[in-house]
Amino acid sequence: MCSIMGYCGSCVAYNSFVSGFDQTKSRGPDDSRIIKLESGKGILAFHRLAIMGLTEEGMQPFELDGSYVVCNGEIYGFKKLKKQLEETGRYTFKSDSDCEILLPLYREYGVDMFPMLDAEFACIIYDKPSDSFVAARDPIGIRPLYYGLDEGGEPIFASEAKNLVGLTKKIMPFPPGHYWKDGKFVCYMDIAKVDKVCYDDLETVCQKIHDKLVAGVEKRLVADAKVGFLLSGGLDSSLVCAIAAKKSDKPIKTFAIGMSEDAIDLKYAKQVADYIGSDHKEIIITKDDVLNALEDVIHLLGTFDITTIRASMGMYLICKAIHEQTDIRVLLTGEISDELFGYKYTDFAPNAQAFQEESQKRVRELHMYDVLRADRCISVNSLEARVPFGDIDFVKYVMSVDPEKKLNKYGKGKYLLRHAFEKGDYLPESILWREKAAFSDAVGHSMVDYLKEYAEEFYSDEQFEEKIKQYKHAAPFTKESLLYREIFEKYYPGQGEMIVDFWMPNKAWEGCNVNDPSARVLSNYGDSGK
Repeated sequence: MCSIMGYCGSCVAYNSFVSGFDQTKSRGPDDSRIIKLESGKGILAFHRLAIMGLTEEGMQPFELDGSYVVCNGEIYGFKKLKKQLEETGRYTFKSDSDCEILLPLYREYGVDMFPMLDAEFACIIYDKPSDSFVAARDPIGIRPLYYGLDEGGEPIFASEAKNLVGLTKKIMPFPPGHYWKDGKFVCYMDIAKVDKVCYDDLETVCQKIHDKLVAGVEKRLVADAKVGFLLSGGLDSSLVCAIAAKKSDKPIKTFAIGMSEDAIDLKYAKQVADYIGSDHKEIIITKDDVLNALEDVIHLLGTFDITTIRASMGMYLICKAIHEQTDIRVLLTGEISDELFGYKYTDFAPNAQAFQEESQKRVRELHMYDVLRADRCISVNSLEARVPFGDIDFVKYVMSVDPEKKLNKYGKGKYLLRHAFEKGDYLPESILWREKAAFSDAVGHSMVDYLKEYAEEFYSDEQFEEKIKQYKHAAPFTKESLLYREIFEKYYPGQGEMIVDFWMPNKAWEGCNVNDPSARVLSNYGDSGK
């Protein structure tokens, strides 16, 4: 994980730019570089976390005949592209960094290069021949990028919103799957859009799901730094770990977290670890750990969303322990499965079209919720997140599958994913067919209960009713949501529109009109909390 920042104008003071950029030093603690462009108009900056090409030659910004690029990303299969560029005879490379290929690619293909990339990335390019800037972000938004305008209307781009506080009046997320050029955003890939529905039979669908997810995990194991795995004991992270264990020639390192009194996940994570033979470590947390970290977590996240904050408590604390106690630099996680295969609440989808539309909505908004959580909790601890379920080829295929097959008509959610890995001895049956439990719940029901109790005691009923009146966008509707919003406003005053709304089940569906995002409030929660 790295931090990038780029300014396309001349109004913002250099010292203010540097001060903003230093807010995300933890994303890239290994080295830093800031360059003023020779034209006098523009600044590019980079904090480095060395993952690929660990030598000094891999430091950014990369330069090519006066053009520059900064990129926070992993470009999979970059060696093939690099070889093709070398064979033209027009380019030589100084490092083993994947991102060094971006300027040659831009020279060859211009903005048409972005759909070519199999990558998790955010980048800012200064193109000297046109004396102009280009910025772009991956189709899911796995790598963060934000923007705002200075007083003269010139854009400033940065990895996180906290970089831009005080530099621009309004901060907004850079839309995933877009590039910015000549003052306009252009969509180069809407990964949730389906051009042609796939009507493969069930067994073919499941085989392709198997093969594409295995490929997605395998390519994310490649790193010059050490790799670890977050293991909750749920289906998604367990599959990532099981695939990785089969592809690795030595035991992988797995990590699980739970509350001291009622952790649900720990026992399941240990079952998986024992089964796949991983080098496994448990992190135990307490009520005090959770409450003491709350304000820091909201600050690092830059959100007031209830679900995101709850789920981030455990994730932040486990990543903090990994950073402090190990030399791991890369973490593979299980995010983005729910958006593709369904949540507990999507069991209530009235029909296949409604399921598909909900899936598309969730994928398009991922960058504000689960993907944001994974990025911030991991990167603030100077680690890099890799998300196999977010593999572009995998996501495109699953989104295209006939939604009739993705509906829960099998008596078990995520049936396609489970059935895809029934063969091959990946996981114990008890894990493969375990009921879905939300991460924030499975860390221990007590964790969410402590947060809610803390908020209830923080405000009287009268204070709550009075304070919520000041919010028009995404107005708080519980004391917990008010507490989170007030902490958010402390660090990001007036920037609530960065988050479109609270993540909640689709209230228009029967059985989903609830006032809490936890699956615990749904009638089909069943065995999820056991």
